[in-house]
Amino acid sequence: MYVPGAVLALCLPCFLSGNVFGYEYGEDYSDSYYNEISNGDRLKRATQIPCPPQDFSRWDKLFIMLEDSQMKQDMFLQQCEDMVKAEMDTIRKELHKLNNNKACVQLREAADTYQAQNNETLQQLIQFSRNQASRLTKLESNSLLGASLGQVAMKSFSAYPKEQEASNADGGKLERALMATAADLQRVHVQLALFQRATAHRYLPSGCEMALLFPMRSKHIFAEVSPSMSMSLRSFTICLWAKVTQSLNKTVLFSYGPKKNPQELQLLLARRSVLLTVGGETHLVEAHSVVTDGQWGHFCAAWSSEQGLATLWANGENVARVPGVAEGHVLSGDGFILLGQERSRSGVYRDLDSSVAFTGKMTGVNMWDHVLEAERIKEYANHDGSCDCRGNVIGWGVSEIIPHGGAQYIN
Repeated sequence: MYVPGAVLALCLPCFLSGNVFGYEYGEDYSDSYYNEISNGDRLKRATQIPCPPQDFSRWDKLFIMLEDSQMKQDMFLQQCEDMVKAEMDTIRKELHKLNNNKACVQLREAADTYQAQNNETLQQLIQFSRNQASRLTKLESNSLLGASLGQVAMKSFSAYPKEQEASNADGGKLERALMATAADLQRVHVQLALFQRATAHRYLPSGCEMALLFPMRSKHIFAEVSPSMSMSLRSFTICLWAKVTQSLNKTVLFSYGPKKNPQELQLLLARRSVLLTVGGETHLVEAHSVVTDGQWGHFCAAWSSEQGLATLWANGENVARVPGVAEGHVLSGDGFILLGQERSRSGVYRDLDSSVAFTGKMTGVNMWDHVLEAERIKEYANHDGSCDCRGNVIGWGVSEIIPHGGAQYIN
């Protein structure tokens, strides 16, 4: 049975002195055993503590130090094991990403190889067909010279049966090779399409590492944004990536406004259209056939109070340009910014409308206090671009964006 080091250190003097259970033995054990008890007096044995407290000796301290050292060693080993497990999990995730990328590259290389082989086989078939056509043309021209010349042509043609058989055999081989190559190429394309669909579900555009997920259409699911500066603006540019699950007649991407006018500035989706309102719904700019459900899209809206010029951009292309929109208007500086929802007229969250809520994913939300150049907007719309370009009013990854309800950040 295991005895802790501290107990062993305390009881060791008892063992060494021979007094383990507290009994005292005389010099002659046999004599005391056979002595009679006189006059009915009872033998009284003094009770002693089995292991009286003593000051720790060097051996006691040594045992205690050894036990403490063993405990510290076990704790250190456990900590090292946890660190190794964490590092191994990280390495496994990195290897999994690398394997996915390598598999995609290998599939593309295989598809390119089969495509090259297919093109080469087609070129051989085209050359063979041209040779056969030229031979037939020569035979037809020879038949027009007369019966005698036709007979000579037929004799010369029949004199080479082996050449005809060889040509037919080559044609059969090329046709079979073409069919096999086409079948292999089709299988590779199917595998590549499956792999691309599987990776597209986890794909985030423009090199962004996280996105906001709005899992369902609900008045409780939205995100609240705290801008880095005052929203009292005379011009702005809003850009964001959105992948809408289903766009209805009105689906809110970005909404800003004070209590008096909660929809003062909005960037909306309506079926396949994108819309911008400034100062209210009376000042509306719309672009049609630019939204596709289930696919990532880059949308930008720019406006300047000086001329009232409002523009809409979809995937790097200017899709709408309207002058005289809220000309001379200045945005209120005491409003609230919501993503995926708009504030109600009462200003109470329980009065929000679930029919205008956004469902899907959103990332790369940025806002500037000026109108961006066309080249910069096209650069930000690049799927393989950088997510490090951030606005000075709202910067993705810098400004505070708080999800509410079921909205959450995902990688």
